[in-house]
Amino acid sequence: MAAYDDRDGKIWMDGVLVDWRAANVHILSHALHYASSVFEGERAYNGRIFRSTDHSERLLNSGRLLEMDIPWSAAEIDRAKEQVLAANGLSDAYIRAIAFRGVGEEMGVASLGNPVRLAIAAWEWGAYYGAAREEGARLDMAKWRRPSPETIPSEAKAAGLYMICTMSKHAALARGCSDALMLDYRGYVAEATGANIFFVREGEVHTPLADCFLNGITRQTVLQLLRDMQVRVHERHILPDELDSFEQCWLTGTAAEVTPVRQIGRWHFEPGEMSRRVAAEYHRLVRA
Repeated sequence: MAAYDDRDGKIWMDGVLVDWRAANVHILSHALHYASSVFEGERAYNGRIFRSTDHSERLLNSGRLLEMDIPWSAAEIDRAKEQVLAANGLSDAYIRAIAFRGVGEEMGVASLGNPVRLAIAAWEWGAYYGAAREEGARLDMAKWRRPSPETIPSEAKAAGLYMICTMSKHAALARGCSDALMLDYRGYVAEATGANIFFVREGEVHTPLADCFLNGITRQTVLQLLRDMQVRVHERHILPDELDSFEQCWLTGTAAEVTPVRQIGRWHFEPGEMSRRVAAEYHRLVRA
């Protein structure tokens, strides 16, 4: 694959489709210096963006939480995403919408006068974890923890929240793992660097309570699938010491979809029947 700045195609920027290679921003854009940006990751299946409006509304809410008034409605953002798919001739694709503070008259921490911009790109992207989707992913234990919601709005899908995720995933890859499990500021199990996590014990599902990390749209979808399957689900605080008691584990996310986990640090899991069934039901739903 070519580098992401050197491809053919179109990217939607501030209401206009522009050539891929011309979709640039100035070096003094506020977001580049102060992480004043929020984004969404979405997938299209058979030409349909899964839960498109939910993603658009979350993007707007993320902007509000960071005091960035994104000057487009959810319906306008939905239409823009469809334009991007059509302009690039894509049916199955990953879509990235990003809103950010651009260049203005302010270049310090304060930036209320700088315009809020919006861009949307799409490209073909296969399995996020590669062969791990079938074999089961191996996770490292991250040294960084998800912060308290008193430090930054954890309900926002904000770029600044991902720096410790990048660092944690780099460390995991260096150890031959696919990702890393992060604890929260209290020491409870939280999530992977870009995906939520689920565990199985004696036919029941346990998943961390999303009170200091993003309650993913895929996570919400899988919770509903489990309820429809009449599986008992416990959303609760989970201590690392409990990992010994779980038999199965999987990750969920727009990029990750539903990926089984076979190892987290010293703990091992079996990609079993529950994991396979949830993955199959999710695949059926997104392509319905």
